Amino acid sequence: MPYESNDLLLRHFEENGTDLTQQVDAQLQLIAPNSPNIPLYRDMILTVLRMAHDDRNRWNAKITLQAIRELDNAFRVLEQFKDRRKVTVFGSARTPVESPLYALAREVGAMLAQSDLMVITGGGGGIMAAAHEGAGLEHSLGFNITLPFEQHANPTIDGTENLLSFHFFFTRKLFFVKEADALVLCPGGFGTLDEALEVLTLIQTGKSPLVPVVLLDAPGGGFWQSALDFIRSQLEANRYILPTDLKLVRLVHSAEEAVDEINRFYANFHSTRWLKREFVVRMNHPLSDRALAHLQSEFASLRLSGVFQQLSYTGEEHDEPTFSHLTRLVFNFNGRDQGRLRELVDYINLPENWAQAQGKTQQRVTPEPA
Repeated sequence: MPYESNDLLLRHFEENGTDLTQQVDAQLQLIAPNSPNIPLYRDMILTVLRMAHDDRNRWNAKITLQAIRELDNAFRVLEQFKDRRKVTVFGSARTPVESPLYALAREVGAMLAQSDLMVITGGGGGIMAAAHEGAGLEHSLGFNITLPFEQHANPTIDGTENLLSFHFFFTRKLFFVKEADALVLCPGGFGTLDEALEVLTLIQTGKSPLVPVVLLDAPGGGFWQSALDFIRSQLEANRYILPTDLKLVRLVHSAEEAVDEINRFYANFHSTRWLKREFVVRMNHPLSDRALAHLQSEFASLRLSGVFQQLSYTGEEHDEPTFSHLTRLVFNFNGRDQGRLRELVDYINLPENWAQAQGKTQQRVTPEPA
């Protein structure tokens, strides 16, 4: 969403006869001259100043301070890993080393590392320790949580710069999702189920970008199958979710299947964004004319109006120039049916639908309109 200045904040200080806004702007120009983010920083600072002016509650102030500090620390630490794709692995901290699930999580971690994917976990034991053990420190990130009872980081990341500790669950969960290019969910308890349902809710509602969500169980295991059976018999049958919502998850029973599912998702698909009212799907390869024509009819329900357009980059996406080499699939997305959008992504990921597969004459990408 494009940033819009909070005029209420500005009026608040203007009406109080202060020149705080000008003072804040002057300090920001000294600290971050010519930064395009100065309007954002201004509103952050003015928000805190308004809290100080109201001075209602010490507890509220402490919560705000802790949250800002956790966000700032995480942003700084994770900056060094910003160009690497990452996979968040969830699962029980109580899974014993001798469990088949422990061995499976360790294998997943190793295979993700072989695909040059970093492995994010909660940094603790059980499934989290197994995934990091398989991935190794170079490919591991741990987002630990401080609890009333003692929780140690696993040996792979303990005492390293790859470990972040959070006081709040909400900031920790933010980074689990924000940093993830895919998620693998192993069997676990309340925390794992909470994370699974929150991730699906965020993707289903469009509050989080579409990424592969893999439910991983041991061969013959019924943990996730039982959960899916409940969702189908209760949520889908009672129309609490769309039938296509279950397209957002894949159930697999081996590490190879899990990693293949993630790698296939990014075979052609790169990323998405909103540009004004248009939804942009970035692709590594342009689609053939035949494939584009198929989208017009088969996936028409995803559009509010217009057609699917295959466009090249122009300066309108000036804030993300590193993606200028990618082809754009642009349409007026209804923003609702994320499961059907996942089916579209699966279609564009098939190599037979790429222009290269049918020769150079099929690579017709028109410039974006000015």
